[in-house]
This record gives sequence, C-alpha cells and structure tokens, in this order.
Amino acid sequence: MNKPIPEKLSSQIDTGVKLAIAKAIERHRKLGESISIWQDGQVVTLTAEQIPPLNSTVNHSKR
Repeated sequence: MNKPIPEKLSSQIDTGVKLAIAKAIERHRKLGESISIWQDGQVVTLTAEQIPPLNSTVNHSKR
C-alpha cells in the first residue's frame, strides 16, 4: 500500500534533485567535460565552454 507523498515533502525532494543536477552540470563545466541534453526534440551535446556557469541565484543553504 503506497501512501501519497505530502506536498511539502515532494517540494523539498524536487528542490534537492534540481540542486543536485545543477551541481553535476557545474562540475562538468569546471572539469571541461561535455554534457548531452534534450533540446527541440533531439539530443544536443554541449562542450564545457557552452555550458553556462551555475546561476548565483541557486540557494546552497540547508533548510
């Protein structure tokens, strides 16, 4: 029997996943590694130089 995840918890999980993805992308950029993304219905590979820096508006503090 699966209980639904409370809205606040699912919001926290969503925020954590987004932060983890942003950090992983930033790590690729700093290490000079490319990433592949889905864009306009196809896979596009971005070089490290094409990856925008991690936005300073991302909150790194613990909640």
